[in-house]
Amino acid sequence: MNCQSVVLRRLRLPMIEPFVASYGTESEKDVIIVEVLTEDGAVGYAECVAGRAPLYTEETSSTAWHMLGEFMIPALIDASFDSVADLLSIRSTLERFRGNRMAKAAIEMALWDGFAQESGASLASLLGAQRTEIPVGVSVGVQASTEALVHKIRGYLEQGFARVKVKVRPGYDLEPLAAIRDAFPDIALMADANSAYRLADVAHLQRLDALNLMMIEQPLAHDDLVDHACLQQALATPICLDESIRCAEDVHKAAKLGSCRIVNLKVGRVGGFGEALRVHGACVAEGLELWCGGMLETGIGRLHNIALTALSGFTLPGDTAPSARYFAEDVIDPPVRFARPGWLAVEPLAGVGSRVRRERLERWTVEQKRFDR
Repeated sequence: MNCQSVVLRRLRLPMIEPFVASYGTESEKDVIIVEVLTEDGAVGYAECVAGRAPLYTEETSSTAWHMLGEFMIPALIDASFDSVADLLSIRSTLERFRGNRMAKAAIEMALWDGFAQESGASLASLLGAQRTEIPVGVSVGVQASTEALVHKIRGYLEQGFARVKVKVRPGYDLEPLAAIRDAFPDIALMADANSAYRLADVAHLQRLDALNLMMIEQPLAHDDLVDHACLQQALATPICLDESIRCAEDVHKAAKLGSCRIVNLKVGRVGGFGEALRVHGACVAEGLELWCGGMLETGIGRLHNIALTALSGFTLPGDTAPSARYFAEDVIDPPVRFARPGWLAVEPLAGVGSRVRRERLERWTVEQKRFDR
């Protein structure tokens, strides 16, 4: 496969409702879509999951736009990709550029997607996945009241979601979680802190042990492994690491230190499919539970997450909810929907291009740039 051109699009996509976490609020999707056109006429798509502000990680959609156009696309546009091994080598090609993993993931995944379309192979099969459906949970942001939170969760449970994740922060943790547990004694429930606490909060966090949570996700600093190990020793509740895991080496370090029992893998956070496969392998080798997190993706990113989650090492329901959870109209059609309550089909798509609706991309595009071979 040879690239003919790469197109960057910046979209502003309306969301159904604001999503509130400890680090901020997102009310519309500011997203970069990378479009790879090959010499044989295939088209590959991917999205950059960096947000408008550097709140989840240091990257933003603006920094990613710069890094993609100035460095990463020029480094890859003249390369040829004839095998999965060539796709895996993209990681090495981009390694000399420090950090900027979400930007790296966007171009790398678009190349994988284009290769899938040109070769006629499903993306899931190229990644080595075998499952035909995956269980999915739902992530619920901070709500105006505990009553509103419980009401919203009841609706999601009626839809069949296999697990509920609730965003928490100091002052919004014990009361809402206890109310949820009281209303739904047997549901799989987890709390996501997005680095809102410190090790000095250990006595407070120990109170969560009484709630029988699946896990508490990233309670401490976004780049920490050591303090999480101390906290995990003090908690019965499993710790899940999210932001702290940026590569397979971080998984091995976390396992050695005892920093967590579970890993949330977000493909954009680790730099693309190549590194995601290495993280997946590291979790299997270390005996850590694994699930695929979400970044409020459009349908393009959702289909990519589904293909990845079909790998056997993913042991817990992920966050790739149906499109209607966030968007009244997605950039793909048909949108991501339940195959049956709580489960998504892993469709044998040779790339996601057949599902992308270009008129919708055009409608929401606010900036565009083309790069030719």
